[in-house]
Amino acid sequence: MSNYTNDIQAAQTLTGENSQTWNAINPEYVARMKAQNRFKTGLDIAKYTAGIMRKDMADYDNDSSSYTQSLGCWHGFIGQQKMLAIKKHHGTTDKRYLYLSGWMVAALRSEFGPLPDQSMHEKTSVPALIEELYTFLRQADAKELGELFTALDKAKEAGESTQEIQDKIDNYQTHVVPIIADIDAGFGNEEATYLLAKKMIEAGACCIQIENQVSDAKQCGHQDGKVTVPHEDFLCKINAVRYAFLELGVDDGVIVARTDSLGAGLTQKIPVSQSPDDLAAQYNAFLETSEVSSVDDLKDGDSVMKLDGKLVKPVRLPNGLYKFKENTGFDRVVLDCITSLQNGADLLWIETEKPHVQQIGEMVSAIRKEVPDAKLVYNNSPSFNWTLNFRQQVFDAWSEQGKDVADYNRDELMSARYDASELAQEADEKVRTFQADAAREAGIFHHLITLPTYHTAALSTDNLAKGYFGEEGMLAYVKGVQRKELREGLACVKHQAMAGSNLGDDHKEYFSGEQALKASGKDNTMNQFDVAV
Repeated sequence: MSNYTNDIQAAQTLTGENSQTWNAINPEYVARMKAQNRFKTGLDIAKYTAGIMRKDMADYDNDSSSYTQSLGCWHGFIGQQKMLAIKKHHGTTDKRYLYLSGWMVAALRSEFGPLPDQSMHEKTSVPALIEELYTFLRQADAKELGELFTALDKAKEAGESTQEIQDKIDNYQTHVVPIIADIDAGFGNEEATYLLAKKMIEAGACCIQIENQVSDAKQCGHQDGKVTVPHEDFLCKINAVRYAFLELGVDDGVIVARTDSLGAGLTQKIPVSQSPDDLAAQYNAFLETSEVSSVDDLKDGDSVMKLDGKLVKPVRLPNGLYKFKENTGFDRVVLDCITSLQNGADLLWIETEKPHVQQIGEMVSAIRKEVPDAKLVYNNSPSFNWTLNFRQQVFDAWSEQGKDVADYNRDELMSARYDASELAQEADEKVRTFQADAAREAGIFHHLITLPTYHTAALSTDNLAKGYFGEEGMLAYVKGVQRKELREGLACVKHQAMAGSNLGDDHKEYFSGEQALKASGKDNTMNQFDVAV
């Protein structure tokens, strides 16, 4: 027996027990409203989606082609339309997630206005966006189930079979999927990280991504000036997030430990080593230093430390930050990742300067010598010039193979004149297969694009503005937007229904019966879209 049928029977029992005062309550309507509101709280969502992520991680361990994907969404409506599109085009939401980008929260959701990705935005805007995203996803469920219930009623009235519709109701797949949520560097000390993590989990987050930068000097992963913290400091924040999950009963919550060490050449403080070759000693070994022979080698305020049996002075910048040795980023990344996985993290995020399968794979291979099942979340970032990067990769490979590249200028490969060339076509094919290749060869479990919908919103608005305010006028909207919505079957062409008008009508009918004043009558202009296309 389905949950829907069980809920009808349970409601019938309740209404029967209260028949003198509940006679206006329809048990089937109760069951419908329960089906349309499957997740009562954000914690219900976090527990449900954590289970999905854990299953997907196990699937990937068995078969690397079972990688997962997401797109970053900066508004609930964008996340909703993304998941509606996935179900429409691919039939299932399986292994498709949402990503909540700290960059987009800063740029688009702060009361200060647009901000750079430096943790200057209100920390409360992060859990607020998680709640908003899940509110819109739950509304998508309610809308689609409402349409199925309407179809069920029409089939009953016509005396037709209802089995197919009932099966769709009983086996309905929710739009609610995991969100990988960016907590930046924790917005403060470990207590601040714990408090914010709780809010994020209570809003529905089953997976929290945290980075090893200094919280008050946090930079975008693709900008200069990044400063990392010692491992001990970072592990405290991983512990804080885990405690938040466990306190709230999300026992299988997922933590993504991000390292920015590949592009970070600075640290804010020197950790204290307690024993030879401990984490602090390993961290300090990467510092750039100069040997101290006597007190005359020192200036007022200089720091001195003993390293490998020698007295040395770490290089310190005018702002008080310490420098790492050049070309140590790879080794620092590997140590960061191994340490994080051995101390509570579940997944890794390595912020790189370019999308290169071999580069990522080499780091993962080194990590897997210590942690064989290490898996990555990888940022397929819009900060990369994908076209130029991959054309240059093909150019370099051809050069190494001795293939003639005389027709190409490596520094100008972005030029449109190369678009139809053999090199460009091979590069595009490598871009197309990048996610599958990297999942297979570089341990990437989850591919995401951090801020794609920032760019799509800008591009679509630019195209509409160009035509609408030019010679096309209204045709720019009709041809470029509305006609495409109709032809491609976008639900939001009926924007009134998408915003909940039909759901409201259903509820009015439940509550008021024939007295209900409904919006969906013959004069509703949305009826104009009930046409063959």
